[in-house]
Amino acid sequence: MSETRVHLSRSAMSAYRSLEAFSKEVGRIASEYGVDDRLRELVQLHCSQLNGCAYCMRVHVERAQRTGVTMDELGQIPVWRDSGVFSDRERAALELAEAYTFIHRDGVSDEVYDRVGGILSEKEYVGVSWIAISINSFNRLAIAGRYPVPPLKG
Repeated sequence: MSETRVHLSRSAMSAYRSLEAFSKEVGRIASEYGVDDRLRELVQLHCSQLNGCAYCMRVHVERAQRTGVTMDELGQIPVWRDSGVFSDRERAALELAEAYTFIHRDGVSDEVYDRVGGILSEKEYVGVSWIAISINSFNRLAIAGRYPVPPLKG
């Protein structure tokens, strides 16, 4: 198995820059629609964790910590259903993130749509949805390219 792969973001820089621009626009819209930085990072972490994207996990753990997400909360993301550390709003966003990450299974089921829609406003639902769509794209890029994740220094 080859460890050296074509670096997609460097090999088609204009496509990667378009993806970056898309991500920035999604962040702007999500913020405008009431999705704060903490919630955005929780969603991005959960999608990345579900996809097994070590590279994006590294990036978003650091960003999440800057938004005030604690080590305990980071550790509780994979078990959010059984954990009491997240608000109802955060739990709804994590559930929606799962639906988008595993879209191939059931789409966004009526049950998830109704449950999440009963907690998030329509604008928050839209913002969280686009965040999940965006990070899932980056996860695929990093996983396919086997982006390295060396140990942290210090």
